[in-house]
Amino acid sequence: MNRHILYIVNPISGTRAKKDLEQLIEKRTREQNIPFQIIHSVPNGDYSFLHPIIKEQKITDVVIAGGDGTVSQVINSLMDCKVNFGILPCGSGNGLAFAAKIPKNPEKALSVLFNGKPVITDGYYINNSFACMLSGLGFDAQVAHDFASQKKRGLITYIKLSLKTFFASKPYDFDITVNDKTFSIKAYFISIANSNQFGNHITIAPKASLNDGLLDIIIVKKQNKLSFVFYTLLQLGGINKLQNKEINIKKKGIIYFQTEKISINNRSSAPLHIDGEPVETPEKADISVRKKCFWLYQP
Repeated sequence: MNRHILYIVNPISGTRAKKDLEQLIEKRTREQNIPFQIIHSVPNGDYSFLHPIIKEQKITDVVIAGGDGTVSQVINSLMDCKVNFGILPCGSGNGLAFAAKIPKNPEKALSVLFNGKPVITDGYYINNSFACMLSGLGFDAQVAHDFASQKKRGLITYIKLSLKTFFASKPYDFDITVNDKTFSIKAYFISIANSNQFGNHITIAPKASLNDGLLDIIIVKKQNKLSFVFYTLLQLGGINKLQNKEINIKKKGIIYFQTEKISINNRSSAPLHIDGEPVETPEKADISVRKKCFWLYQP
């Protein structure tokens, strides 16, 4: 198949100089004798204007140089086009790329694009908003909201904000419906994961898969802060066991299970992020997986 690549570069994601990245893209793609073009990401995240261009120019691959938020926006807009997606990780977390084993080094990421193969991948919806990696209500969403307003980005800034938010955080009230059963719970945060990544190779959902047709749900319950740290470390280390059958809401620390859909009544107006991007706080979040909805180049 003759390939034609459209690169979409987010010029403000992460900390890497994008001029050097664009020069590398041009050099390596010309070496492969693949026709290509480069455009910059758009602030509103709507790439539907590319539909006729993709069709007319017979573009086969859309490659996103950016973070999880940009990746999610592009895939949402273009996944119904007959294209394969690639990622050059440039964000602060790069959760989807790392879950797909795409390296952050741009030379190596381009090698995956040129030599890897497209793999069918799941996504999911929170109300009408698309996500392809990880979303959350509560503590981590508050960090995402604060992070978005920072002039200086990067991992160090994220860690500082996480610590600040941790000491000030309080649990939120939720009503959760899953498998036709509803329960109420107080929790510091709820993560909805399609990938195993928080970002930066931090594994919040060790059993998550990008194409198993399931979402991994992690609920960090109300507890003292020392216990919060202890059980979160167990979760990150893969020690906290997945509940495969009945969900035990009385389990200490963290509840971890998988489902195709879940509904969350957000009684305390906990903040929400979708793939790391802060969004408006919903009163209710209806969440469901969209199976096998896009193709992603992987090693």
